[in-house]
Order: sequence, then C-alpha cells, then structure tokens
Amino acid sequence: MEKEIKTIGVLTSGGDAPGMNAAIRGVVRTALAKGIKVKGIKKGYQGLLNEEIIDMERKSVSDIIQRGGTILGTARCSEFMTLEGQQQGAEVCRKHGIDGMVVIGGDGSYRGAQKLARLGINTVGVPGTIDLDIACSEYTIGFDTAVNTAMNAIDKVKDTSSSHERCSVIEVMGRNAGYIALWCGVANGAEDILIPEKYDYNEQTIINNIIENRKRGKTHHIIINAEGIGHSTSMARRIEAATGIETRATILGYMQRGGSPTCKDRYYASMMGAYAVDILLQGKSNRVVAFQKGEFVDYDIEEALNMHKDIDEYQYNTARIL
Repeated sequence: MEKEIKTIGVLTSGGDAPGMNAAIRGVVRTALAKGIKVKGIKKGYQGLLNEEIIDMERKSVSDIIQRGGTILGTARCSEFMTLEGQQQGAEVCRKHGIDGMVVIGGDGSYRGAQKLARLGINTVGVPGTIDLDIACSEYTIGFDTAVNTAMNAIDKVKDTSSSHERCSVIEVMGRNAGYIALWCGVANGAEDILIPEKYDYNEQTIINNIIENRKRGKTHHIIINAEGIGHSTSMARRIEAATGIETRATILGYMQRGGSPTCKDRYYASMMGAYAVDILLQGKSNRVVAFQKGEFVDYDIEEALNMHKDIDEYQYNTARIL
C-alpha cells in the first residue's frame, strides 16, 4: 500500500490551536522518513482553492514545535462548503500530485475532509481545537495549553478581585462546550461554574450564592462563564445591581489560543501527525485520528461526526461540591 501514496498534503483549518505546528512537523518528518513527498497548503481550504501550495522538507519544520499558532496559516472558506468548491479542491490536489491529505482542525474541517475523500483524495483528519469538543477523542490539540493559559490568567484576576472585595465574571473560550470552564472552575477554586451543557439560566441562584458567601466573610466571588453562555458584561451589571457588590467582567478571549504549547500538546500532536501519515500509507481514507484509553486510534469520519460528547456527570457534580 505504501507505494500508492507518493505525495501527502497537509493543511490547518478553522481556529488555530497551540500544538498545530507540532502536528505539522509530525506529518512532514514522518512522511519524508518513509520516502513520501510533502506539500504544505497555506490558509486552509481557501489556500487549497487558491493553490497556495509549497514543497516541505525537514528544514521547513525546524524550530517550530515550540511556537503557537500555525506556520501554514488558517482561514474560513465558505466556498469550500459548496460542491463546486469541493470539486475544485480535489482537482487542485490531482494537479499537484497530492495522493493523500492530512487536515488538522475541528469538526468543520472534518466535513471538508470527508468531501475530499468522497471525491477520491485519501484524507485523514487530526483533532486540532482548544474546545475539546471532538466526541471521538479524549484529547484535542491545544486544549491543554489553552486551559493552562486561562488558569494562570484567572489566578491573576482572582488576586485583584480579592483585594477590592469584588465579584468577577470571567469568560473563557470553548464555543458551545464547557470543558475549559469546568477545568478552570475546579483548578481556580471558582465559586460558580457556568457551562452550556448544564446551566439553567437562573441568575437568582448565583445572586443568592454571592450574598450567602459574603455573609460568611468571603471577600471575593469568582464566576467562570463559558463562551457558549456569554453576555458576561451584562451579567456582571445585573449581579451588581442585585447584590450591591462591585462586579466586573473579564473576557479572556483569543489569548487562550496563543502562546507556546505545553509538553502534552507538543507530544500528543506530534504523535497524531505521525499516526495520520501511517494510516494513509496503510491505504485508509476518510478517517479521523483520536486518542482513547491511552492509545492513538482512528475512526471513520462519518462515525466520528455522529458521536455525541457530554460533560461527565460525576466530574460536574464534584466541581459543584468543591
């Protein structure tokens, strides 16, 4: 099967995530070591349609493993959501001799990979998203760095919140998933954790909790609010009006996507990039790399997209106790 794949393309799509460069490096160096050419595609699917394609050698990925973001760049591409765009993308791959494609990104990126696979381009997806919302995988590239970045920032806000005896509503990223909020809520010792999967939008419960804590002598109150709930600024205004306690909103935003990746993100991303190359060389296509029960595995993209992932009930209940 190995001789059937002569050239592999690699692109990063959707939101950037720390560790994507490690995954690119894993793809490039594993493929080259096995005699396979590698072409880097800049700016995701948009770059594929625009033929922004470069040859990659070992030196192309030197000194990138510690860098955040993605050296290939990323972009949204509405054109690739159309049949015409997908057909054009497949033709560009054939024109440049790309037999296999590694797509590093989230579920939206997988849908694009699926379309390429159906058009005859052997394609494998690698989970690159800080949101940890890929149902088939216990790990996604960038989550570990993002949650540590958020944790460190929240520690700093907590210090000043305590000094001024304030309530702080701190919004973290995660799109419609509450994993960053849940992990930070526990790690930062937050008094309230609001996640889309569990929040009932009853602010009176939060207000009562703040008032009771202040009666017990608590000098600050930290609320971790997930991006999927949002509206942190207006929430802070309502809390202050109801409690009389100075309340501030802090939206951490895109800082969570940047920065040097942690050891875990560098290591796992490297392994996932290498694994993606190996399964392409086995003749597989329309697959997604995942991490389950301590092992790197792969799933059919259709199966992966149909899987459902929810917050573990035990972990959520324990977080509320803590």
